[in-house]
Amino acid sequence: MEMDNKEMIPSPRNLRAAAANAAHKLLYGHLADLRPMPTEMIDDGPKRSVYRYRPPEGLVPAGPPVLFVPPLAAPARCYDLRRGCSLAEHVVNTGRRAYLLDYGPIGYADRDLGFEEWVREVLPGAIRTVSADAGGQPVQLVGWCLGGIFSLLAAAADPGLPIASVAAIATPVDTRAVRLAAPLRPLTRLTGGVEASVVNAVFGGLPQPVVKRAYQLIGIDKYLLRPYKTLVNLDNAEFLAQIEAVDHFTDSMLAYPGRTAEQIYRSLFRDNALAGEGVEIGGERVRLSEVRVPVLAIAGRGDGLAPVAAVRPLTRLLEKAPEVRFEIASGGHLGVLTGRSAMTTTWVHLDRWLDEGTVRHGLRAPRREALVQA
Repeated sequence: MEMDNKEMIPSPRNLRAAAANAAHKLLYGHLADLRPMPTEMIDDGPKRSVYRYRPPEGLVPAGPPVLFVPPLAAPARCYDLRRGCSLAEHVVNTGRRAYLLDYGPIGYADRDLGFEEWVREVLPGAIRTVSADAGGQPVQLVGWCLGGIFSLLAAAADPGLPIASVAAIATPVDTRAVRLAAPLRPLTRLTGGVEASVVNAVFGGLPQPVVKRAYQLIGIDKYLLRPYKTLVNLDNAEFLAQIEAVDHFTDSMLAYPGRTAEQIYRSLFRDNALAGEGVEIGGERVRLSEVRVPVLAIAGRGDGLAPVAAVRPLTRLLEKAPEVRFEIASGGHLGVLTGRSAMTTTWVHLDRWLDEGTVRHGLRAPRREALVQA
């Protein structure tokens, strides 16, 4: 494809913007505003710190509380990537009570933690804490990737939990549709998954450097094109800030506890248990068909780890849920959650879902007008 010469020659305005961005980077070391949203801790248990986001001055939060459930290995601030492109900031500024679950650092001592702890202890404890802090209201869970899987499994395992709804973003439940996982299946059949046990015994799980490189490999095409795209977008401060924020996120990756890594390897990838007979947790089989709360599922059009075909089966697997809504948004695995286009796609779907949850429970809607006055 031939390029227009006018597009190849930067305009004086573009040159000035690029120079300004370079000068800001040189003087301050960054373009992205990486300050986390202000929070206060309301609970601190084993592998379970729960934070309440502070609303802006003059804004009175209302409606069912929202709890952000992160995946393992990814830093909890995946929901708070950078100011101006933070889902947490957006939810708080729309007048909702918002909370964050943080598992904290993962080390060798955590190698025996598995689905039993995350699904039956850590997440349920956080849900009950948030509900109590919000006056006994049921909790609207928002889970990204494995956080979505944990949220669905917790709802299925204990129908008595005060869960109002689940929003599962980039949550793959049919791993047969994940092309990146295809090479693992014949390997696990031949070895019985013994290599996962060896990794757990030696390292206590997947070390942080391995997790970081694996995440980069998921988007290897974008990673390789990064220098070129940065060069041609030197005049675009938002683009550069987003790259900085994603790099900061990737550098903050955590380790995977060994037992959990084994369960993911065997149950989710080898046996495709979520789309089949369910996941064995604590000696019991937990099936997605037992989820009895409304569920919103959002898939990213360019997501290699949770492609549309891996997320869509939720519409048939959640047969007892009173409502299952499926949406497709732009973006890759992280981009569908908190990319620049997520603000006009994923966040719009989530806003509508949370608003409907407020009406569903007959609660007072958030006072958005207070934000204008603040």
